[in-house]
Amino acid sequence: MKLVAAAIAALVLAAPKTANLNFSFKDIDAKKVSLSDFKGKVIILDFWATWCEPCKKEIPDFIKLQQKYGARGLQIVGISVDDSMKMAKTYATGMKMNYPVLLAEGKEDVLKAYEPINGIPVSVVIDRQGRIVAHHEGIQALDVFEKEILPLLE
Repeated sequence: MKLVAAAIAALVLAAPKTANLNFSFKDIDAKKVSLSDFKGKVIILDFWATWCEPCKKEIPDFIKLQQKYGARGLQIVGISVDDSMKMAKTYATGMKMNYPVLLAEGKEDVLKAYEPINGIPVSVVIDRQGRIVAHHEGIQALDVFEKEILPLLE
C-alpha cells in the first residue's frame, strides 16, 4: 500500500494539476472566505469533521505547522465537510486552531474538485503557483508535511 501511495505522490508531483481556488465558504464566525484569498501562499487544505477520530489526531500537527511556518507563507485551511457552524466553532475554539476553519456542508462541488475524496481526513498541498503537489488520504505524520512544504517555502 505504501508503494502505491508513493507512486501516486510521485505521479502528482511529476504533473501538477492546478488547484481550483474559486470556492467561497462561511467560516466559523459566519464570515465569507474565498480560497482565492490565499493565492501566493503554500496551502494545506485539510478536509475533516469533528466526528472523525483520525482528523482530530492530525489537527494538533496542523496547528504546529501553522505556528512554525505561517510567517514564511504557509496557510493551513481546515474545511469541515459536514459539521454545523456551532459544532465546528466549538471544536476549533477548544482546540485553539490557529488557522481558518471553513464550512463545506452542502458544497459537494469542492469535494469533487479535490477528488478523490472518498473519506476523511484528506489533505491537499498546493504550491505558491496554485498547483496541487500532494494529495493524502488518511492521517499523515508531521514530518511528511514538513518534507513537502519546506522546499515550497523557499
